[in-house]
Amino acid sequence: MQRTMARLQAAGQRPALLLHACCAPCSSATLERLADAFRVTILYYNPNIAPPAEYRRREAELERFVRDAGHAARGVQVVELPYDPQQFYEAVKGLEAEPERGARCTVCYRLRLEQTARYAAQHGFGWFTTTLSISPMKDPVRLNAIGCALGAQYGVQYLQSEFRKKDGYKRSLALSAEYGLYRQEYCGCIFSKLEREARARPEGGSHES
Repeated sequence: MQRTMARLQAAGQRPALLLHACCAPCSSATLERLADAFRVTILYYNPNIAPPAEYRRREAELERFVRDAGHAARGVQVVELPYDPQQFYEAVKGLEAEPERGARCTVCYRLRLEQTARYAAQHGFGWFTTTLSISPMKDPVRLNAIGCALGAQYGVQYLQSEFRKKDGYKRSLALSAEYGLYRQEYCGCIFSKLEREARARPEGGSHES
């Protein structure tokens, strides 16, 4: 990724990039990394997030961060696609019992990245990528493989990344503290939420929500 950005800057290029974003904390350090090399537009497409109130809270926090951190003043916009959780449930049907980071997550990666690639192709973006690789819970190898395949399919270049490298994740924690960002305790889908709750529950105890 760094070599790609250095090459673009050396050539005096600053192309348009569509950044799929899952939340404000993951977007924070990612935007810092990309801002000098690309003209970034954020795509908020996350039909996996549940419940709806959580989806709305994350989107609102992303909008607030982009504004408060000065990214909006520098031309960064947030595009939100319609929220349709049924798209996610249909895509992962039969994989409900998979553990986090398993096959269900791979399908979810592809669902969101394909919509990002499609939108990028339809709206003239030369590049696309995702904030997901900043999370220690996400698999950058799978993300990059899916992204590159979709880039070839839709004719848009995918920026391979592992944003958590070079203290990227640590930087996201610092920016979250600086801007008072809401940091969620689960990835987003109801299955990851239930899995986290089960792990936090005392063995043999009950859990009320």
